[in-house]
Amino acid sequence: MSASNSSSDPAPGTDPMRHPRGSRAYRRVNLALFAAGCSTFAMLYATQTLLPELSDGFRLDPATASLSVSMTTGALALAVIPVSMLSERWGRSRVMTISVFGAALLGVLAAFAPDFGTLVALRTAQGVALAGLPATAMAYLAEEVDAPSLGSAMGLYVAGNSIGGMGGRVVTGLASDLGGWRVALVVVGLLAFGSAVAFRVLLPPSRNFTPSTMSARQLTGVLRAHLADPVLRRLYLLGTVFMAAFGTVYNYLGYRLLAEPFALPQTVVGAIFVVYLAGTFSSAASGRLVGRIGHRATLWAAAAITAAGALLTLPDHLASVVVGLIVLTAGFFAGHSAASSAVGLRVTEGRAQASALYLAAYYVGASVGGPVGGVAFHGQGWAGAVVLVLVLMAAAGWVAFGLTGRVTGTPAPAPARRRARTHVRSTA
Repeated sequence: MSASNSSSDPAPGTDPMRHPRGSRAYRRVNLALFAAGCSTFAMLYATQTLLPELSDGFRLDPATASLSVSMTTGALALAVIPVSMLSERWGRSRVMTISVFGAALLGVLAAFAPDFGTLVALRTAQGVALAGLPATAMAYLAEEVDAPSLGSAMGLYVAGNSIGGMGGRVVTGLASDLGGWRVALVVVGLLAFGSAVAFRVLLPPSRNFTPSTMSARQLTGVLRAHLADPVLRRLYLLGTVFMAAFGTVYNYLGYRLLAEPFALPQTVVGAIFVVYLAGTFSSAASGRLVGRIGHRATLWAAAAITAAGALLTLPDHLASVVVGLIVLTAGFFAGHSAASSAVGLRVTEGRAQASALYLAAYYVGASVGGPVGGVAFHGQGWAGAVVLVLVLMAAAGWVAFGLTGRVTGTPAPAPARRRARTHVRSTA
């Protein structure tokens, strides 16, 4: 079923084959991808708020329970590059449609898992399915939306991701209080299915997609060239360590808040994650800060803010914990925004592959940070989790130290890159 893509006449100077801001088709694109982004990130982190309940129900330690999150993000990390290649052959719309419907179905099935192993297996398959949206959505927007309107469309898509990540945590917290973790997963899955229907009905068909003739060998060459760039390697590593720290806090803070001295109900714990919205504002602020002081200084500031937020969560006072979570969330999203935007500025060819590698590294951080953070939390309590975050942010500062100035769109030739120290040159 295809939606109509009728739009108002394009303004003078715009590409008549691309949707300009204000057109009917542009609004449909934004609504479709907003809905898909919300459901994707709600499903991705659907079990994060439920980890204490999964621990009780299956008699698991926190690190083991966190596999229901880390295996999903790890599967997404491994799948994002192959899926992005499939979208070059099959088309963006087709891949995104399969992704959102397949992930919703697997999300509902996960609610009926008879044991934890089956739950993790279904969540892993769901991670592969979920890879379809982040791997292709931005490419679809770049192809179908006219250049002056692209920034606004990208911003709305990212906002949908943030709201989905926050809304999924709040919904699962409320639903699990009413009927347990199985009911919570059914609710999220059904909401995701509704979003998938809305996505398919609203999304205009592609008008500018051309199947790629790039072979697997050529793709491998592009990926190897990106990984040979020391600046890109640092940016990928920054995505990994920032996400590992963020995942540690969001995975295990629920255990602390449900226990004494807080003893909060699950609904309240889920509601606290509304602070996720702090990332929407800090991402925008990060872009302005990069323009003033450059990527390296912005990444240092983001790491320092994230570390400060973690320290604020140490006292056994709810107000301090909430403020600390807001500060940490703002710092994380500022760092993620600065690192991911630097990737796009660094490369002049193979931008889709460079971004896919960043996403893979980012979600590797989520999948590794979960179990490692669980070991720290299980062994040393909340102080152990905070120490891990501080170590990771110190590592982020060290990695960012190799970036000087601002990112250039012209990396050094391969032979020179091997001899030169890692350097991000200034742009005009």
